[in-house]
Amino acid sequence: MDFNHSPKVQELSRRVSGFMDDHIVPRIRQQHDDVSAGISPVSFMEDLKALAKSEGLWNLFLPHLSDDETGTRLTNLEYAPLAEIMGRVKWASEVFNCSAPDTGNMEIFHMFGTPEQKIQWLEPLLEGRIRSAFAMTEPDVASSDATNIQTIIKREAQDYIINGRKWFISNAAHANCKVMILMGKTDPDSADRHRQQSMIIVPMNTPGVTVERNISVMSHHSQGGHCEITFKDVRVPLSNILGGEGDGFMMAQARLGPGRIHHCMRSIGQCELALDLMVERAQERKSFGKYLHQHGAVSEWIARSRMEIEQARLLVLKTADMIDKVGAKGARKEISMIKAIVPKMQTIIADRAMQVFGAMGISPDTPLAEIWTWGRALRFADGPDEVHLRNIARMEIKEAQEKPGFTLPYLTPPLRT
Repeated sequence: MDFNHSPKVQELSRRVSGFMDDHIVPRIRQQHDDVSAGISPVSFMEDLKALAKSEGLWNLFLPHLSDDETGTRLTNLEYAPLAEIMGRVKWASEVFNCSAPDTGNMEIFHMFGTPEQKIQWLEPLLEGRIRSAFAMTEPDVASSDATNIQTIIKREAQDYIINGRKWFISNAAHANCKVMILMGKTDPDSADRHRQQSMIIVPMNTPGVTVERNISVMSHHSQGGHCEITFKDVRVPLSNILGGEGDGFMMAQARLGPGRIHHCMRSIGQCELALDLMVERAQERKSFGKYLHQHGAVSEWIARSRMEIEQARLLVLKTADMIDKVGAKGARKEISMIKAIVPKMQTIIADRAMQVFGAMGISPDTPLAEIWTWGRALRFADGPDEVHLRNIARMEIKEAQEKPGFTLPYLTPPLRT
């Protein structure tokens, strides 16, 4: 496998890095202050989005845009280094219209939306005029098994009536969030548990939709929030169904594949930043007469962090290449592997860096506490570690069962007397 980036991607990497240095990094403090003050969207966001769009750094994530849709049309493998650069600042991907959950929703609208749905919702999302949410997880069931969801979508004359409760719905508190894609059950009694669910478009201003609270993550609020939402007799037209009734589980799997790898790409960028900060701190601080990097424990942390990042990046690139060649379904084992590996790595490297910084590392004076927090949250997002590990093990067992006796020649026969 050749993971050398093409001249086109190298040039885009240079331009994205330059944009980050010139326009995003200088505004980190202002973004923090705006979010703390409850300003949404942050005061400079629309200006930066317009600038990124004018420079052609826009919709970098979507490889299958049509000729009349604005974007860069990169493959997943080409997008990986750019997502990593954006990931160094958690909110930066929004500037380039590459942030979750909008990216996944644009994928859904692009793959399964009707022409009318694309005009109404996909076009403004691609243009960055609105933002969106994806409502699947629920407080009363283990949503790691999507067949458990309880929200009911009932057909009545020319409408669907929605009743249920969702939570940790990212972006729902964003001032520009105008629509959500909701997953609920249209046929809860179907014998096929994977055909009970459907996805439906719900405008945020629909009567009966109530944002009950914006849930903090490790006592930290993000700009778009992670909200608990109730749906009480929410009425939307039949034309708001995505795909067809019973297609929800299939669409969720199609959506989550690219979303998971995008998270991992950005996480590697955050790990690189944490390592950079750790190395810099270790060279400028002394304890017991030696620089921190001269202490064995700290030098080992630096070395292990570099090795772990390189290993994870190679697996992410391999997975991106597989998605491009065989699709997310064909790369499902690799997607599960990176999703289990990368977020945990992020918490470990951030933890080491915080330790090197001492008390400053757990303060808002560095991004390390936020990097650790988001890494920990990602161990739930798009499926908890345990689900991915279970999937990997099941696929390994299945592959072994398909080649019985393959290892027998490697076994040493017992000695005979």
